[in-house]
Amino acid sequence: MTDQAVDTGGSKLPGNEQRPAAAPALTVSQFLGRTRELKELRADIERTGLDTLSGRKAPRARVLLIAGRPGSGRTALAEELVRQVADRYRDGVLRARLTEPDGTPVPTERTARELLTALEVATPPGAAEDDLTEALREALADRRMLLLLDDAAAAEQVDALLPGTPDCLVVAVSEGPLTGIADVRPCTLGGLDTKSALELLGRLTGAVRITVDPRAAEGLVEECAGQPLALVLAGSWLAARPQAAVADLAKQLRTEGDEGPPSARLFRLSYAGLPATAQRILRLLSLAPAGLVDPHTASALAGCSVSAAHTALDDFAALGLVRLLESPLPQYEVPGSLLPLLRALAESRERPAELQLARARMLERTVRLLQSCRAITETDSTEAREKLLGMPRTLRFPNPRAAADWLRVRQPALLAAARSAVADGELDTLARRLMSQLVRAMVAHFGTQASAPELYGIHRLVLDVAERRNLPRERAAALLNLADLDTRTGRTAEALARYRAALDAGREANDPYATGRAMESVGGAHQELGDYDRAADWYGRALAQRLARDERVDAARLYGRIATAHTYAGRYGEALRNWRSAVAGHRKNGDVAAQARALSELARVQEYAGRPEESLRTCQEAVEWARRADDVRLQAALQLRLADTLEHLGDPAAAKLHRGAAERMLGEELLESDSGAEQGPNACEIRSASGKD
Repeated sequence: MTDQAVDTGGSKLPGNEQRPAAAPALTVSQFLGRTRELKELRADIERTGLDTLSGRKAPRARVLLIAGRPGSGRTALAEELVRQVADRYRDGVLRARLTEPDGTPVPTERTARELLTALEVATPPGAAEDDLTEALREALADRRMLLLLDDAAAAEQVDALLPGTPDCLVVAVSEGPLTGIADVRPCTLGGLDTKSALELLGRLTGAVRITVDPRAAEGLVEECAGQPLALVLAGSWLAARPQAAVADLAKQLRTEGDEGPPSARLFRLSYAGLPATAQRILRLLSLAPAGLVDPHTASALAGCSVSAAHTALDDFAALGLVRLLESPLPQYEVPGSLLPLLRALAESRERPAELQLARARMLERTVRLLQSCRAITETDSTEAREKLLGMPRTLRFPNPRAAADWLRVRQPALLAAARSAVADGELDTLARRLMSQLVRAMVAHFGTQASAPELYGIHRLVLDVAERRNLPRERAAALLNLADLDTRTGRTAEALARYRAALDAGREANDPYATGRAMESVGGAHQELGDYDRAADWYGRALAQRLARDERVDAARLYGRIATAHTYAGRYGEALRNWRSAVAGHRKNGDVAAQARALSELARVQEYAGRPEESLRTCQEAVEWARRADDVRLQAALQLRLADTLEHLGDPAAAKLHRGAAERMLGEELLESDSGAEQGPNACEIRSASGKD
């Protein structure tokens, strides 16, 4: 969280290594002070609202507001309040951050989607903000939950996410009052009381240094204005200098004057005490996407080794300049209140070209990590294995699980990197490569369906770049991908408009694949909308292109799609003609399974057309081809259709034989499936015992 600056405790680094730290890292286990504020906030939960006074039941969740400047410990207070009252909310706690580290408000659509994902509620890709917020309210309607909305920039952000039930509680954190939300009394934070401030300093520096000179310690607290972030920076500075007296630091702060808040003055003091190399690494962290940084990101930004970057990040964490996150992988967060200071330093000390080069190095490193992340899943590809072995050892993952863990942990930063790269506009080539590799890695590890909401956002970014750079081929690909996702979620009209736009872009790029795919997809959208005449027409246009390019496999498939459209329209003669063309095409291509399926559909249409004898013969032929294709399910389905046709023709005895054959086939397949399922774990145990991953 943004201002987790009140609590102190131990920190452990990933793995078995434990580096000595100059000061302990921050945790949420030892909260200090704010007794009065906590008492008032807890009382406010039970306070009678205006609705209750008027005799009406409260229509939605109570909102508690904690207001304070960055560095005031507002998030730490909110977390402590949540910890104290969480047991009242049986369905748990949801958390969301409503402002990016650079101060940009997070779109409500993204926040609602993240909360729904935390609730394990499926969110359709591309859904509008209103649909997502309504889905969130529906998901919370029968739950008793606590929502912590951190770093709210405006009342509208909080209002859009409010549960419509008084059984939930919302704790909002902001810099000032959120005008527009009814019946909310802000709890405005000042500095910590002197006793709590001294205790915080003592935990960081050691109690002896505070007790030997209590007057100087109180003077230091006064110079820090009791602000938790300033106190943490002060205590960390002293902890890193065991020979320095508390009075020395207080004197230094007084001589610096009143330029900026205490935290800014202490930051400048800590920064000045760093070696030049560490100073450069620190100020370049202002370029980290979403303020999230790992050793690879810091290494790429500064152009140093990964181990050197990791050591520097741990040193920064010990000084309170970054925060080590609770994560299975080493990951740090730059406090939002320090980002403007780092950004100002970077802009004043680095030339614009050097900053752009640092961004490019970071994006290039991210692209290569994503390539490695995907390549580790392609265990059957010799080319992928060779490419992976050609990468530096620091970029390789030991196994697919490690790669998936990295992708899951770094996903917020990766998506933020894509958004910032596109917004930057100067590194579009790298941005396109990044988004391409991110899509491939997410599909490889999580699948298209699970990643669909994130993929939708990435494809929209690709479209932005394609339109800005006038790249019709990329524009066509992005539009096709977005339209496919629209189709899967039932937004067929929107998909149709995008397919048409993709067709125009494909023609502009002279891209036969994109135009053919777009024409076929336009036909599919019309078919889904029930306009079968236009569907058949567009399928026909796509077929003409496939035939002109001698693309026989696609042509045979399109004959089937045209036949399906005619069948829906009741034009059985046209449907039969096209299904016969499909059968002939699959036969020429040597696709036995496709030929069997086409014959099956031909038999179905013959039955619709009132030709049961022809349907019977075609169905028998289809059974033979399905047997050659070893498609047991299709064979069983065809046997059932034969049974229905024979009953229609007045031969119940033969129908019974075919029905029994179908039941035997399905029963045998079910047994084989169950047997395979039973053998699965044993196979896993054998692989595990052999030591192979």
